Amino acid sequence: MRATDKGAIMPPPLLFDLSQIDLSAEPVFDRDSILGVNAQSYEMQQLDGILWYDKEKRLVLGYKDVTDKEFWVRGHIPGRPLMPAVIMVESAAQLLSFFVKKIYEIEAFIGFAGIEGAKFRYPVVPGERLYLLGHLTKFKSRKYSARIQGVVNGTMVFETDVSGMAV
Repeated sequence: MRATDKGAIMPPPLLFDLSQIDLSAEPVFDRDSILGVNAQSYEMQQLDGILWYDKEKRLVLGYKDVTDKEFWVRGHIPGRPLMPAVIMVESAAQLLSFFVKKIYEIEAFIGFAGIEGAKFRYPVVPGERLYLLGHLTKFKSRKYSARIQGVVNGTMVFETDVSGMAV
């Protein structure tokens, strides 16, 4: 992190350059493909697509389309719906789980094991696409970790490290 002359903390650079990826392309893996790998379904499915990945560099780009039909819209700030931070973290965890299971062919259920250093910078509201940039930072026999950044309209809205464990 770096401070500006006004003392504000600026976000770190993005994990990879989004301008190098066709964000309008059809997903490599769609919602149904994700459902075939991740156990979360119905209102708890918080990952809608995977647009791009690089297995060698351990990078992945997924997204969540935030709609006014989300289960939390009615009650998470009536009249001003804001995507709950915990749901953003859930999206990040689902990205890690899918990436490890599908791309690295891990067959076990990947359970959520931890979160570190979460920072939430801007709200996410219905009508926005939340891009999830991921970098797999730890890949051991049963434990996996990733740095995840959430981006909306070119602005980093959150960042965190999530970990999962094969159970």
